[in-house]
Amino acid sequence: MATENGLKQRTTTGSKENGNSTKSSSSSVSKQPDPSKTHPTVYIVFISLLLDLLAFTMILPLLPSLLEYYRLNDKAGLYHTLSTSVRFFQELVGAPDKFNSVLFGGFLGSMFSFLQFIVSPIVGGLSDCYGRKPVMMVCLVGIAASYGIWAWSSNFAIFVLARFVGGLSKGNISLSMAIITDVSNEKNRGKGMALVGIAFSLGFIIGPMIGAIFSRYSDKTMETWFWLPAIFAMTLATADLLFVAGCLEETLPKEKRAKHVVNSVSRAMEHVSVRSLFKFDAVKSLSNDKLQSLQSLGLIYFLYLFIYSGLEFTVTFLMYHKFGYTSIDQAKMFLTTGIVMAFLQGSVVRRLPSARTQKSAVFGLVLIVPAFILVGIASDGKLLYAGMILFAISTAFVVTCMTTLVSEYGRSDQKGTVLGIYRSLGALARALGPIAASIAFWSVGSLATYVLGGFLLLGPALMLHRLRLA
Repeated sequence: MATENGLKQRTTTGSKENGNSTKSSSSSVSKQPDPSKTHPTVYIVFISLLLDLLAFTMILPLLPSLLEYYRLNDKAGLYHTLSTSVRFFQELVGAPDKFNSVLFGGFLGSMFSFLQFIVSPIVGGLSDCYGRKPVMMVCLVGIAASYGIWAWSSNFAIFVLARFVGGLSKGNISLSMAIITDVSNEKNRGKGMALVGIAFSLGFIIGPMIGAIFSRYSDKTMETWFWLPAIFAMTLATADLLFVAGCLEETLPKEKRAKHVVNSVSRAMEHVSVRSLFKFDAVKSLSNDKLQSLQSLGLIYFLYLFIYSGLEFTVTFLMYHKFGYTSIDQAKMFLTTGIVMAFLQGSVVRRLPSARTQKSAVFGLVLIVPAFILVGIASDGKLLYAGMILFAISTAFVVTCMTTLVSEYGRSDQKGTVLGIYRSLGALARALGPIAASIAFWSVGSLATYVLGGFLLLGPALMLHRLRLA
């Protein structure tokens, strides 16, 4: 009996211990972070990007008026010199003087993006060595300085200098994507990238509205009527700088960083060779199959953005010259497209399973074809709005889904380089696209430019549809 009681006691005690052990193990598991949930750092990046994009998009409805201001007032400066230089071609194609602003706007857009093309991989390589936060801080200081220069741009040359400084500092976008990649995994990376898309959408909703309000209530007879919106943009950029300094924690630990800064940056600088850029030569650790998939994604993204960015850039001038839209009218258009993009990215794109990412990107690429054809043939506001809404739906899917696909490649100490090169490819496309589309708009008109561009966008859609990712 004693033996039986002792056995029972030991059995009971063992059961209790096992139960406690199980509870403890269960408690430990419950404390582990849910891999499907978004990391808090992603929301900090979201707020930073939103502040940056509010300042950046403010200028969109102001740009036609700004260039018109320089056309009328910069009689002996850079604007006059450039106008004289293109006079022969202007007379040859019969383009009116007012279309010079389209051409010069294309030049500014191309210059800004070309500088991003130069800077993005270098910034990514530096962040792989020194960490994301310090490099981000340098970029944000430069962005704030560019708006300060804009505030004092009494002539076109100083305005060009402001855009030059801003373009050199715009590595913060690729850094934001690298930070999201650092703190995410395959299950929640798409959600993080969708938040980037939402930040862009909200920026394009609110920023142009702010710019339009400044435009409407500014006395354009004043020599520096643009001083107040420029100062407001600088204030937003400064707030972004202070927010990142106080709230963002470093996401790339020292043990995961590239060991040799010279090697990392020199690999990133291989983008100077366009051939090396398209081949992603700076990424050394991928298998042949994965490298080929990454190269194909880069080429598709470049072709898409080359055509897309050119048509996107000239839409503002189309609304201004063809439809007579004021800054407020343009802001309403951006408001509509921004709401559509934000809604889709917050409710649909953010919840896409990883298996459907590629198909969703293809869907967006196909949808943009009729979007630009409608914009090209539009003779009234209703058809223009229909085309721009399709454009917004397409953009909501393509940019976010393709960035998610690319972010899956490379080791932790190469994410900055991979996304930097990817952004650099996009920046190169945005450098060439606006100037090509502006020349076409200037010489053959908007109808041929948009309809032809729409059909050409079928190419990237077919390429992505046929691509088998490794």
